[in-house]
Amino acid sequence: MNVESETQRDIIERSKRGSSRDQYALYHAYAKAMFNICYRMMGNKEEAQDMLQESFTDAFKRLESFRYEATFGAWLKRIVVNHCINEIKRRKTELVFFDDMHLFQQRSDEEEMLPEVSVPMIRRAMEELPNGSKMIFSLYLLEGMDHGEIAQILGVSESNSKSQYMRAKQRIRELLKEVVYEN
Repeated sequence: MNVESETQRDIIERSKRGSSRDQYALYHAYAKAMFNICYRMMGNKEEAQDMLQESFTDAFKRLESFRYEATFGAWLKRIVVNHCINEIKRRKTELVFFDDMHLFQQRSDEEEMLPEVSVPMIRRAMEELPNGSKMIFSLYLLEGMDHGEIAQILGVSESNSKSQYMRAKQRIRELLKEVVYEN
């Protein structure tokens, strides 16, 4: 089937009617991007694959509720993020946030400068964050959610989301400086 010759709306409508061929076309079109979200949130490949499959299964069950008020990708992304968050909560992983406000005082612009860092270095630094801060950092920076959405999903205030993000960003800078200047 040539997905490009058909509109996505047609594919979605046939998927709503149970066409496994069209459901596969939707899966194929979005699986990689959704897997990346799952991987960033869950932290390992196996759990990310599980979350991806569960999310798509749920999305196809709920496809009738898709009303084209947002893009299909945005609708699906919300399902994926919620599945990952629910799984993390289900495991009773306590979302730990930074408590020591005094550790994150404002630095001058000169101190903010870092030599070139790589994506793997940033990922390793993210692993050092408490789970709650890591999740907020990932949802805001990597998934493009705003603090209002994050607050709603995690059940925290918007100001808490903003402050946790800023603290996480500062901590990552500190960790990167340690790594860069060690080498």
